[in-house]
Amino acid sequence: MRIIAESGATKTEWRALNDDGSVLKAHSSGLNPSCINDEGIRSVMSDVIPVLNPEGRSVSEIFFYGAGLVSEESAAPLAEAFQMWCPFAELTFSSDLLAAARAIFGDEDGVVAIMGTGSNSCLYSGGKIVENIRPGGFILGDEGGGAALGKAFLADYIKGLLPGEINDDFKARYSLDYQTIVRRVYKEPDASAFLASFAPYILSRLDNDYVYGLVQTNIVSFIERSLSRYPSSKVGVVGSFGNACRDILCETGKRYGLEFVRFVTSPIDELVRYHGI
Repeated sequence: MRIIAESGATKTEWRALNDDGSVLKAHSSGLNPSCINDEGIRSVMSDVIPVLNPEGRSVSEIFFYGAGLVSEESAAPLAEAFQMWCPFAELTFSSDLLAAARAIFGDEDGVVAIMGTGSNSCLYSGGKIVENIRPGGFILGDEGGGAALGKAFLADYIKGLLPGEINDDFKARYSLDYQTIVRRVYKEPDASAFLASFAPYILSRLDNDYVYGLVQTNIVSFIERSLSRYPSSKVGVVGSFGNACRDILCETGKRYGLEFVRFVTSPIDELVRYHGI
C-alpha cells in the first residue's frame, strides 16, 4: 500500500492505493506543524490511518505534502507519528506549494497560485520551485485568499462602511457584534479560518458593485504584489476560493498580460496521477 496526503491550512485530503488498484479516501483537519502540537498530530493519525488501512497492510511509501513544511525539523513531528503507524514506510515530505505545482503543471513550467484560506505562489520550472515570493500569512500578506477578503469585509463592517442592504443582510445572517469579532480574531485560534469563512457569503453577493470591487481589489493586490512579478505569463490556480473567483481572475489577469490556463480545486487526485499510483 502507498499513501498520499495533501494538507492545507484547514484540511487534509488522504488517498491510499492498494496493490489491487483500489483506492481508499479519508479527510482530516489540517496538519500544519506550526499550528498543531505533537499530540494533535498523533490524534489525527490515530483517526485517519485505520480508515486508510483497515486491514493493517504493510505501507511501502508515504508522500506527504503540507503547509508549514519548510525544513526537515518542521517535518519531524509528522515523521514520528507516521512511524508509529507505518514503521516500514519510506517517507517523503514536500510543501503544499510543490503539491500545487505538480498538480497543475506536472513536468511543464509556469506560475503557480494557491488561493484558498490563504495564498501563495511560485515559479515552477524543470520540476522544481525556482522562485517564491513569500506569502506573509493573513496578517502580513495572503492577498488573493479567502482570509484576506474576509478581513477586508469585516473591517468595513465594524466601521459602518458596508452598503446599507449588504450590511443589513450580513447582520441578519450572522448576528456578529464588535466584541465577538475582535475576540475571534485576536483571542481565539484559527483566526484565518474564521475570516475566510465569510468568503462564500461575500462571493454570493457579486451582483453588488461594492462586493465586486472588494473581490477585485483582493485579486489585483495578489497579481501586483506576487503573480505579475514572475517571468512567466502562464498561471495555474489551485484552491476552492481561486476556482470561485475564476471569471474575475481571467478578466483582471488580461490587464496584466497574464493567462490563467488551468484551475484545480484540490490537488490530491492530480497528485495520485503524478506519482503514477
